[in-house]
Amino acid sequence: MAEGAIRVEVIYALPERHWSAQVALAEGATVEQAIAASGLAAQVPGLVVDPKRLAIYGRPVMPQTVLRDGDRVEILRPLLADPKEVRRQRVERERHGGG
Repeated sequence: MAEGAIRVEVIYALPERHWSAQVALAEGATVEQAIAASGLAAQVPGLVVDPKRLAIYGRPVMPQTVLRDGDRVEILRPLLADPKEVRRQRVERERHGGG
């Protein structure tokens, strides 16, 4: 690898399948650049990258976040259910003996 270059992994996962790409980028590259270089948007049917649903090792980041060597960029799926609503429903069931 050339001096001043970094390697990162870009991943997208569904419950039944995942996609992953290793990319080499120049130092100072951003999350957005890594996603573009990965080619995952073209490989994954129907993938729409939401700038608000990106992470590095599970920690939310912005598309302009500068990467470090070894980072894992995660393209997150939309939530199927609002966690607050799910908790509220569970509490209601427990209150009414549906536990």
